[in-house]
Amino acid sequence: MSVMPTTSLNPAQLLARPFPVVEHAFSRRDTQLYALGLGLGADPLDAGQLRYVYEGKDGESLRAVPTMANVLAYPGFWAREPDTGITWQKLLHAEQEIRLHAPLPASGCVKGATRITGLWDKGEGKGAFLQQTRDIADAETGQLLATVTQLSLLRGDGGFGEGGIAGAPPAPHAMPEGAPDFVCDLATPAQLALIYRLSGDLNPLHADPAVAAAAGFARPILHGMALMGVAAHAVLRAVLAYDDTHFTGMRVRFTAPAWPGDTLRTEMWMRGSTVSLRVTALERGVIVLNNARVDLT
Repeated sequence: MSVMPTTSLNPAQLLARPFPVVEHAFSRRDTQLYALGLGLGADPLDAGQLRYVYEGKDGESLRAVPTMANVLAYPGFWAREPDTGITWQKLLHAEQEIRLHAPLPASGCVKGATRITGLWDKGEGKGAFLQQTRDIADAETGQLLATVTQLSLLRGDGGFGEGGIAGAPPAPHAMPEGAPDFVCDLATPAQLALIYRLSGDLNPLHADPAVAAAAGFARPILHGMALMGVAAHAVLRAVLAYDDTHFTGMRVRFTAPAWPGDTLRTEMWMRGSTVSLRVTALERGVIVLNNARVDLT
C-alpha cells in the first residue's frame, strides 16, 4: 500500500520552475552602504577598511567586498509564491556559497539568472533540501562575474517521494583539528541589521521586535548574509591585509542566529590556499557559523 505525500510540493514542477532574469544597476553609494552594513568603517582611521567605504581622492579607489555578490541581482524570496508548493514559513537558510570569476565592480549593471539545481527528500517529517544557483554577469559585456549557490532546508516539505535529485546534498566542509592560525574579533553595532537591510533584504524579522518575538526570538536577529560578510571581513583583515584580489570564493554553514551587538570571533585555519573558519558570538558562547571556507589564489 503506497503512502501519499502530505506536502503540496511537486518536485518535477519545482525543478523545472523558470525564473525571470533580474537586471540590477548599482552605484558606488550602494557598494559603500553594503560594506557599512557589515561593520566596515568602524575604525575610520584604518586605511584597509576605508578601501570599501570611501571612494578616495580620485573618486575611483572604492573596492567591492567580495560577498556583495550575495545581494546583486537577487531574485527575492520567491519561495513564498503559491506555485512553488513550499511551506515557506518553515524554510531555513542552511548554507551559502559564492564563486568569483572576475572582480566585482564598485558600480555598474549586472544580470542574474537563477535556477534550481538540487532537491533532496529527507523523508516524511524530516524535510527536504533545496539548492538554487544564480549566475551573475555584466549586463553589457556578458562576462560572468560570480556564481551564488544557496542551500535551504524545507522543514515542512519532506516525504514527496520520487522526483527529486538522486544522492545527497554536498557534504559540509570538514574543519581542521588543532589551534587556529588566526583569530579575529569584530564587534557589531546594535543597529547593524538596520543598516544591512538597506542593501535589499527587508525581512521584518531583522528590524521589528514584534515580528522577531512571534518567531521565537528575544530580539531582531542579524541577517545570515550579513554574518557571512562579517566573517569575510575577518579573513580580509587577518589573512589578506584587506587585499581582496586573492579572494575567489566562500562557503558557509549557518548554525545559530547572530544578534546585532554580538562580538563575533572568527577562528581561521590556513591549509594551502584554503582558509577554514568558524564564528562564535562571544558574549553568548554560541557558534553561529561553522564548516566554512574561503578559497584564495
